[in-house]
Amino acid sequence: MTPHRPDRLDVETEDLLRTLAPQVLGVLARRTGDFDTAEDAVQEALLAAARQWPGDGLPDNPRGWLLQVASWRMADQVRGEQARRSREVRAAVREPAGSASAAPADESAETAAGERDDTLTLLLLCCHPALTPASAVALTLRSVGGLTTAEIARAFLVPETTMGRRISRAKERIAATGARFAPPTEAELPGRLDSVRRVLYLVFTEGYAASGGPSLRRVELAEEAIRLARLLLALRPADAEAAGLLALMLLTEARGPARTGPAGELVPLDEQDRSRWDTARIAEGTGLLTAAMRRGPVGPYQLQAAIAALHDEAPTAEATDWPQILALYTVLDQLTPSPLVTLNRAVALAMATTPAAGLALLETLAPTLTGHHHFHAARAHLRERAGDLPGALTDYRAAAARTASTPERNYLLLRQARLNAAADG
Repeated sequence: MTPHRPDRLDVETEDLLRTLAPQVLGVLARRTGDFDTAEDAVQEALLAAARQWPGDGLPDNPRGWLLQVASWRMADQVRGEQARRSREVRAAVREPAGSASAAPADESAETAAGERDDTLTLLLLCCHPALTPASAVALTLRSVGGLTTAEIARAFLVPETTMGRRISRAKERIAATGARFAPPTEAELPGRLDSVRRVLYLVFTEGYAASGGPSLRRVELAEEAIRLARLLLALRPADAEAAGLLALMLLTEARGPARTGPAGELVPLDEQDRSRWDTARIAEGTGLLTAAMRRGPVGPYQLQAAIAALHDEAPTAEATDWPQILALYTVLDQLTPSPLVTLNRAVALAMATTPAAGLALLETLAPTLTGHHHFHAARAHLRERAGDLPGALTDYRAAAARTASTPERNYLLLRQARLNAAADG
């Protein structure tokens, strides 16, 4: 079953449900060891809350209410499927021996530290390395973010049934690996946290720059990624890269409102109205980044956040500190080499020195990225700056043909048309 949450929830109740969802799921999964059934039961409890709370008012103990209802739903689901399993779950949802008199929703048994540990364990499980990135993103948004399958499907522009299957496969994959709802060992933790940060950043990048569809941004995804990054930092306050990730999101999303024009068209960075940038987010991101870099060690998210901060601090496009951005991309390319990082370094090199220097570095990526629209878009801009108008026209056309984003395609075709008009004039 795929619950649909009513639209009449106010923002505070919606936020409360999303905050409590991973806590309740963490408790049930830990008690029963049955992540799949617990996840469905929590979704049912969230639906019940969304239906009852607006009319009846918030219960005195919202978390306990959800935990109680989810426990009942879990028992009901299992009872309907298999009697033997039902008995096991009834036993599982009771408090451990020695505290049998306590109700399942009794908050006294759950300490604040336990809640944090459960939520972190849940986040780590949903971002399990055995999952594909798309599956991990979907499962994290549903289980930790508290979004319904329908909401996630709408965000990624796929049918609800497709997203439902993706989430089901993710849970089956986790079950197949034999992963248990338990904290990873100290040796496993760094790698698992890398997976969590990568998944959250994937959610954010899809929200900030949608890979396809009619809109340039999917604001709800970017905002959810920021919320989950805040959660991760609250769970791991000493993790400098968790702070770096949140800083990167804030410093980047701060420019979001200025990235689109009145008709939803793409506005490039050097043409944006910088008075529309969110100064509060820039200040928060800069503060987080400064503190994280003092703690160290410096990692890729902090480096990318530092680059974003340099763009945010420039009062005009012409005042951008490109030499320092180039230096940061050089370090990033050494730390986490990838074709896309090198592409960005080539652009920074062109801006800091000459377009020819950037083009020379960019050409080294042609064998790898020739099918990628970002490669052709970057080369088009650099060729245009270098005065190679025929080459720029070819690349604008190639980039437009390769992107699935309508605003991005329209922007590239507009650049191509302007160059054609200039050539004809």
